[in-house]
Amino acid sequence: MNRFFSSSPIYPNAILAIVRIVSGLLMVYHGWEVFDDEKMKVYFDWEAFNKFNNPILMIFLGKIAELVAGILLTLGFLTRIGSLILICLMTYITFFVGEGRFWYQEQHPFLLILLGIIFLFYGGGKYSLDHLIFKKRPGHI
Repeated sequence: MNRFFSSSPIYPNAILAIVRIVSGLLMVYHGWEVFDDEKMKVYFDWEAFNKFNNPILMIFLGKIAELVAGILLTLGFLTRIGSLILICLMTYITFFVGEGRFWYQEQHPFLLILLGIIFLFYGGGKYSLDHLIFKKRPGHI
């Protein structure tokens, strides 16, 4: 019981992996819309994208970025790059597509920004491809 009330983490590697994987899968889910013509047509009508010379291209790029960030986060591969993509994308959605009201209407993309910041600074963690691929090997500096 004392451990529960202490400031030391409880299963930090497992919890970081679960949150990273779930966040990544949510992004994959939203990015997968790039393959759904009906859902994409809804985005084509959003006024927020009409300021671009080629709004359809921007929408496709955004959905592809969601998909790529989601895959990277889910696998824990190039996690910091995936996090940067996530942070940039969700910042744009929160403040430019949305009205910047992150305390109400744009809560979900803003929370993904915060999760992206955590993964940017903590990396993929022990249970990630980054850890397997990039961990220091004995004898290497």
